[in-house]
Amino acid sequence: MEEKIREVLEELRGALQADGGDLEVVSIQGTDVLVRLTGACGHCPHARMTLKAGIERILREKVSEDIVVEAA
Repeated sequence: MEEKIREVLEELRGALQADGGDLEVVSIQGTDVLVRLTGACGHCPHARMTLKAGIERILREKVSEDIVVEAA
């Protein structure tokens, strides 16, 4: 499952990079994913929404409904 999570996150990085940001995977423990938003995304007032409504939602759709994404 970790490999699939990393593949999806790598796909999502392109969209973040297009807006001047990026993400780093801090850890993956089962279905708990800890990421750090960097660049413009790290200071964006919408960062929490990006994590939950964007990254977490897509991971739940593509990998597992049990995934929880949190900010590092």
